[in-house]
Amino acid sequence: MYNKILTAINEHFNSEVAARYALHLARACGAKFYTCFIAEKSAARASFDKAEAAMKRLFILAEKSGVSAESITETGDPVAEIRKIVVHENIDLVFASTRREDAKRRFFSGTNARSLSLRLPCSVALVRVVHTGKIHPSTVLVPLKARLGRIKEWAYFTSTMAAAFNAKLHVFHVTKPITKFFHGDIHLTPVEWEKRAPADIADFLERLRKNGVAFESRLLPGAIGRSITIEAAVRRHDLIIMGASERSLVSSLFKRNPVENVLRETPCDLIILKPRHED
Repeated sequence: MYNKILTAINEHFNSEVAARYALHLARACGAKFYTCFIAEKSAARASFDKAEAAMKRLFILAEKSGVSAESITETGDPVAEIRKIVVHENIDLVFASTRREDAKRRFFSGTNARSLSLRLPCSVALVRVVHTGKIHPSTVLVPLKARLGRIKEWAYFTSTMAAAFNAKLHVFHVTKPITKFFHGDIHLTPVEWEKRAPADIADFLERLRKNGVAFESRLLPGAIGRSITIEAAVRRHDLIIMGASERSLVSSLFKRNPVENVLRETPCDLIILKPRHED
């Protein structure tokens, strides 16, 4: 599914960590690995030097890993130039790191991360780096919504990421508690909750099985964003992979986006995937 993977590099070390996730994925699926640095006209020389050094390290690592690699450097608007590269090179997936300050903005407004996820014609993986020294996850938490969309790509991405690190997946779905009039919440056993799993999640799990991926699944009632961060912290997961929310701006004004909640409070590295490949 992914033949060409591009990762955006800048002067910050977080972008290099995000690129290493991309490189491991490229090796696992036999894709060509691209790095790009887009320097704004006002960029300082030190930014060029740091980005160039990072790209050299990644190129050497790709060569040692047996991954075909190419580096691209341009000057201009980062989002516009990255879009040109995506179209020209026929890129399938772009990795980009989010900055710490991005998490403080509602809806990522005014950030390159949001612009890339909205304007690129390919799939986009935004990476929030929490532990810069730990990029070999052994356990990965995968929170799922009731309606997934593009299930084939979702299952492929998570399966290949798990294979890249020989990691175990922990699929996690949070749903609203079941209530009955005059009786309050109904408490079901894990097996009973599992039987109530939405069709999209059942399809996703079946695809994981066919891909030979080791995983466990849980279905629990609770508040979505909070439950995900608690689950990740209590079970000490190394990485969270979740989908970009398609909730409208108007609805987000009245109810905070679960992805934003996790982005702010995640106790481990986080990858937010926006898949664009059709099933």
